[in-house]
Amino acid sequence: MRASIWRALWFVALLLLIMGCGGDSDSNGGSPGRDDSDNDPSVGSEFYTAGPFGASSLRDGAHTFYYPRTLGTDGIRHPVVLWGNGTGTSPSSYGPLLRLWASHGFVVAAANTASAGSGEEMLAGLDRLIQLKDDPDSLFYQAVDTARVAASGHSQGGLGALAAGRSERVTTVMPIQGALTFTRGITGSAFFLAGENDTIISASGVRRAYEANTGIPAAYGSLRRAGHMEPSYTGGGYRGPTTAWLRWQLLDDPNAEAWFVGENCVLCASPDWVYEANALLNE
Repeated sequence: MRASIWRALWFVALLLLIMGCGGDSDSNGGSPGRDDSDNDPSVGSEFYTAGPFGASSLRDGAHTFYYPRTLGTDGIRHPVVLWGNGTGTSPSSYGPLLRLWASHGFVVAAANTASAGSGEEMLAGLDRLIQLKDDPDSLFYQAVDTARVAASGHSQGGLGALAAGRSERVTTVMPIQGALTFTRGITGSAFFLAGENDTIISASGVRRAYEANTGIPAAYGSLRRAGHMEPSYTGGGYRGPTTAWLRWQLLDDPNAEAWFVGENCVLCASPDWVYEANALLNE
């Protein structure tokens, strides 16, 4: 795509984010805590490969849901990942990555829009899941934990994830090559992901966004040699770290935690990553 078109698209996305879309609602309909953590099977450190649940997908109006094939088995309530696509793309552009997350026990609500920068369509996915989890005729009935929610996305969808992260309903945000210096107002934790060779959203810009968010637990990771299209389809080198972050933040997985903090922090020692975590994340 020509540089002028990219600049125009990003200008629109920036305006949407500045306008502060994606407000809170009164209740998320989820439980205040999780009582099913023992039912989340460990995968060791196998975060790049498919998890134990398998994955299926379902298109439902404005969203496509990627979900564990054994949804709700043994009373498990699965955490939620809200997904925003990059400019001009659809959920199928990231299908294998979203299926990977679903196979690790997450219900992914991917907005069927090519312009996810406002975060509104992503939060609408959470609203829809809240409806479905209380519907006895729904596949998702009593199988979704809407109190544990991540917002993620690529490029413009990363901006949408940050906008959605202003809602107190969102536990953590994980923008992939979609963070900007002025990003503020996130209420949970954050993992800012960049690509060393990204010429659309520079790694330095993503790092400044990470550094600007001093009041929340946050990490920054730049994948060496990665361009802007690296996260597309399978997720490329982002597969493992993103899965690990979701498992740590939403499932309290100690093996996943070890990728980000501690004496033997995996990403800290990886030659493929430039990684940093702030003091709040290390507490």
